[in-house]
Amino acid sequence: MGKSKELVKKLNSQRVLVLMTVPFLIWLFVFKYLPLWGWTIAFQNYKPAKAFGDQQWVGLKQFRFMFQDDRFLLVLRNTLAMSLINFVLGFVTAIILALLLNELRHAIFKRLVQTISYLPHFISWVVAATIIQTALSADGGVVNVLLMKLGFISEPILWLGKGQFFWGIMGASEVWKNIGWNTIIYLAAMTTIDPSQYEAAEMDGASRLRRIWHITLPGLRPVIVILVIMNLGQILETGFEPQYLLGNGLNIDYSENLEIFILKYGMNLGNYSLSVAAGIFKTVISIILLFSANHIAKRFGQDRLF
Repeated sequence: MGKSKELVKKLNSQRVLVLMTVPFLIWLFVFKYLPLWGWTIAFQNYKPAKAFGDQQWVGLKQFRFMFQDDRFLLVLRNTLAMSLINFVLGFVTAIILALLLNELRHAIFKRLVQTISYLPHFISWVVAATIIQTALSADGGVVNVLLMKLGFISEPILWLGKGQFFWGIMGASEVWKNIGWNTIIYLAAMTTIDPSQYEAAEMDGASRLRRIWHITLPGLRPVIVILVIMNLGQILETGFEPQYLLGNGLNIDYSENLEIFILKYGMNLGNYSLSVAAGIFKTVISIILLFSANHIAKRFGQDRLF
């Protein structure tokens, strides 16, 4: 009872802040929790023309079909491969760029590099895909022209026409588009590191690399752990637009991911039950990975999400 009274008293003293959260809670319920009712479609042979009570319940039939479908397993492979590539490249490149920017002492040049690296993030994927297609074009694309001049290739390559290149193209595209934006949080975290640590290390004769390794990176560890946990929870969220816009009939065995699979079965083929089952699978795996990563961080004594 004492704790309940204390909670009520605290809520009453912060009633303005509590009232400010009400619109968000309404939005959360209407757009995030209420739609979960639609998950029942995965356990039915859903027909849009029938009422809910008239639908045929089929249990786990859609899930069994999904895991026996070679196409779904191929799509799952593509999703995991692109997610892992984006995950590793995204973290490594963002941390390296943040470290390099932190070491720059010329303020104007530093701001210029930051601005240039941020700009692609604000370009829509429709525009970005057009730029990538133009750069990779076999007919005068800058990538082919440059590689031919350097002697790496003797004739133009149809990059988007060869499936085995697609994952690498997606990884490079994600880095180009988001590297600048991803460095913001690391640069912000670096500002919280005590400057006296750098001064003491410099007086002891530590080089820049030593200061980065023993001061900057340990200072970034809590942020890195939290971001790793959050990103592991989204490991199956590879996006929709880049794969849809850059994918074609020649690379579809490598470009099709879960989002496109759900769209294809749900909208194009009218198999709504299977598409919802695939969506449930993606969500459940994401939740399991999120809690597992958070638990592992707790076991090793690292900062965690919750």
